[in-house]
Amino acid sequence: MNGDFNEAVLQIGKEKGIDKAVLIDALEAALISAYKKNFGSAQNVKITINDETGEVHVYAQKKVVDVVEDDLLEINIDSAKEISKKYQIDDIVDIEVTPKKFGRIAAQTAKQVVVQKIREAERGIIYDEFVSKESDLINGIVQRKDKQNVYIDLGKTEAVLGLSEQMPGETYNFGDRLKLYIVEVKKTTKGPQIIVSRTHPGLVKRLFELEVPEIFQGIVEIKSIAREAGSRTKIAVHSVDENVDPTGACIGSKGTRVQAIVDELKGEKVDVIKWSKVPEEFIASALSPAKVLNVELFEDERCARVVVADYQLSLAIGKEGQNARLAAKLTGWKIDIKSESQVKDTENIIE
Repeated sequence: MNGDFNEAVLQIGKEKGIDKAVLIDALEAALISAYKKNFGSAQNVKITINDETGEVHVYAQKKVVDVVEDDLLEINIDSAKEISKKYQIDDIVDIEVTPKKFGRIAAQTAKQVVVQKIREAERGIIYDEFVSKESDLINGIVQRKDKQNVYIDLGKTEAVLGLSEQMPGETYNFGDRLKLYIVEVKKTTKGPQIIVSRTHPGLVKRLFELEVPEIFQGIVEIKSIAREAGSRTKIAVHSVDENVDPTGACIGSKGTRVQAIVDELKGEKVDVIKWSKVPEEFIASALSPAKVLNVELFEDERCARVVVADYQLSLAIGKEGQNARLAAKLTGWKIDIKSESQVKDTENIIE
């Protein structure tokens, strides 16, 4: 330690983004470890560092007792009184045992512990930064990939885009820039693990919040989202201001706002649906682009029977049932779709 100690600590702290107090604590822990390894003449050791000069003092801490049974841990009351008359039984006395020098091995031990503490502090800073961004959007660059995972460079650290979080049909090449949804941030022995997604419905929600000022301002609310990543998404929106059209706000002039989201999602179709507190209206809207003739609710089963024109049946159901499936997810109702002809045939059979 020397006169440049304070400057060195401040420089390390600034470079690594670590508080000076954390570094001082790390140094104290390192020097305690080094002392015990090389000068283990005391059991309980306290080390103080002058954070201005870097001057180090080592103290053996001993308990004041009447009769000493372990001279490494205890000191006789009479001996304690010689140091200071204030000491009483059960007090702790600090006795300076600072060696003239710690030696090469001690210095190396201290260095290793300091490096470890700095690494832990850096990981803690990164964890704290990203855990606050859970369920949020982040920009990243594709760094590398293996058979299953894609690793995304976030600047200070990297994130993992697992196989289940990758959009079907989307390719990930080195250097590609992506918007990603942070699903979870975990603490691990190797530092924070950041799990990101391109398939999560939250990604679509955050993209709309970016593109549509009315959503960010709270004028338009996103009520629910149903998504089959890479293929199609339905999003239900509602306006708290009757003068603002929620679907128009989300779609934008000539479709510019929703198109920007479609482009980010590599062509995934996005249906913007007007939410309604009336279930019949909401279910009818959710089956868009199909036109619904009638909706009948069965509350006990939370099921809705929907009637459409014959030529609208395939549109209402969608390719491989996707439109009906997404509408059911969006509304929270089971949906049974029938054409007019099917309804009439059923009524004729009953008659």
